[in-house]
Amino acid sequence: MSIPVVVIMAKKPQPGRSKTRLCPPYTLKQAASIAEALLKDTIDLVNAIPGIQPAVAITPPEELSYFQNICPGHFWLLPVNGENIGECLNSTIDTVLDKGHPKSIAINADGPDLPISYLAKSLSDLDTHDMVIGPTNDGGYYLIGLKHTAPQIFEGITWSTNLVLNQTLERAKNSGLSYTILPPWHDVDTGQEVERLKLHLKNLPDDSLIHTRNLLLHLNTSPLTGK
Repeated sequence: MSIPVVVIMAKKPQPGRSKTRLCPPYTLKQAASIAEALLKDTIDLVNAIPGIQPAVAITPPEELSYFQNICPGHFWLLPVNGENIGECLNSTIDTVLDKGHPKSIAINADGPDLPISYLAKSLSDLDTHDMVIGPTNDGGYYLIGLKHTAPQIFEGITWSTNLVLNQTLERAKNSGLSYTILPPWHDVDTGQEVERLKLHLKNLPDDSLIHTRNLLLHLNTSPLTGK
């Protein structure tokens, strides 16, 4: 029997391209290091979900070797091309569903403290709905799941704005798709959100989010020294 797929939408962390909204207080190199730690912990999160095929969608495709080095061998690595996140999401979800998997859940790579119960709920919600979506507080979403291809929900979206969620839901309604909305969650794009994550880590088990926890413990946030 084919199993559901949970896929992380990811790019190779690079200074000057990754998490630049963290600068200041962090340097570009530090921001890329934070992005990498979040990515690795997200890989650990997805790897802990029972009964699914874990996967990573890689943009651009030529960064495949980086992900081969950091992902467990049983992860499905999916190189994808797209002009924007919508094209990448559509391509990824289509690939998963076209391979015969019954459900495709896509999540971002910078929210590794997402409760695993939210992921479990997203999978069960697709038993009775066409789409599931997890909103972020900035008007976007951290998760989207489908059991049928629906390219129209990714078309004409004003990406990287606070309109993304509402525009996506409007397209779903206009297409006659049934959907459920998960509880809101946050990603990590600003220094304030890093501080929030630090506070949250204090309430989580010491063996959780190991990569992020270890990095933030030793990171100097002085924008003058950059050390």
